[in-house]
Amino acid sequence: MGKEKIILTGDRPTGKLHIGHYVGSLRRRVELQDSGDYDKIFVFEADGQALTDNIENPEKVRQNVIEVALDYLSAGLDPKKTTLFIQSQIPELYELSFYFMDLVTVSRLQRNPTVKTEIQMRNFETSIPVGFFTYPISQAADIAAFKATTVPVGEDQEPMIEQTREIVRRFNYIYGDTLVEPEILLPDNSACLRLPGTDGKAKMSKSLGNCIYLSDPADEVEKKVKSMYTDPTHIKVSDPGKLEGNTVFTYLDAFCRPEHFGRYLPDYADLNELKAHYTRGGLGDMKVKKFLAAVMQETLEPIRMRRHEFEKDIPGVYEILKKGCEVAREAAAKTMSEVRNAMKINYFEDMSLMEEQAKRFSK
Repeated sequence: MGKEKIILTGDRPTGKLHIGHYVGSLRRRVELQDSGDYDKIFVFEADGQALTDNIENPEKVRQNVIEVALDYLSAGLDPKKTTLFIQSQIPELYELSFYFMDLVTVSRLQRNPTVKTEIQMRNFETSIPVGFFTYPISQAADIAAFKATTVPVGEDQEPMIEQTREIVRRFNYIYGDTLVEPEILLPDNSACLRLPGTDGKAKMSKSLGNCIYLSDPADEVEKKVKSMYTDPTHIKVSDPGKLEGNTVFTYLDAFCRPEHFGRYLPDYADLNELKAHYTRGGLGDMKVKKFLAAVMQETLEPIRMRRHEFEKDIPGVYEILKKGCEVAREAAAKTMSEVRNAMKINYFEDMSLMEEQAKRFSK
């Protein structure tokens, strides 16, 4: 029997999920879940990690655990096929993080580009919380505890996965072959790697108010698409327009499928034809935005409908998470038993150690 194929991936529950999360990871997770190519799929809410830079505001994390769970379920993650769980409920993850800390130097953590960027973003330069600084270690423990073979993430997470591979390699070198080195699985559509905010800024963020949330009602989506950033030099319809940095076209790259043209814009055969007309001139922004709005509504409507159903039974959603935590804990506990065994800290199960010591002292 070959090695099991196991996926692990997750999100920090610091806010509702938006369409950037959807095209960057959620949509892909659902496809992977439904592909039948994987033996186990774990998707978790990294609430412990979210607390590392929200410790003053734990309520923010607490409130968003249910929001993210609703987003997961409404996007199509199925608890029958995917184990949904909450990081803080699996103490084994923290135990493994603690052992992993001995395998990484401070300077190696400081060199991690993802950590560098995140520290700057949060103005932590002068006083970095240790928990935040060590989150690549915690992430490595999350992955290794479930023996994940595949981690589907965006390209910004590549340094994190590389660091996980290093830690696992070092552990196996010292203690024998126990843990699995994961592979990264990047998004296959380049437009999905980093969806810009509706204002054209590099990233969607709650604080910039430039997100379209999965839970936004239809009229809100309409309004946000209409106000979207396009090409500032494309003033008259007859003006030639630029695609570069034009958020509307980036979103069409991420969401639009050939069949949408037949349904909402039959004058054009496909996206290339629409782009050609826009760059040539003679196509107004409003027409393109109207098309994008129709595409977005078609994508988001089933998600909204499912969310509406799950919202009617919140205790049921907590029950799904609780069951997922039980399954996840069992898997992590099995790995930790192997880890303790390899590290020879399973003192009370190691009968040969007791016998050996008894002999030593009986002389």
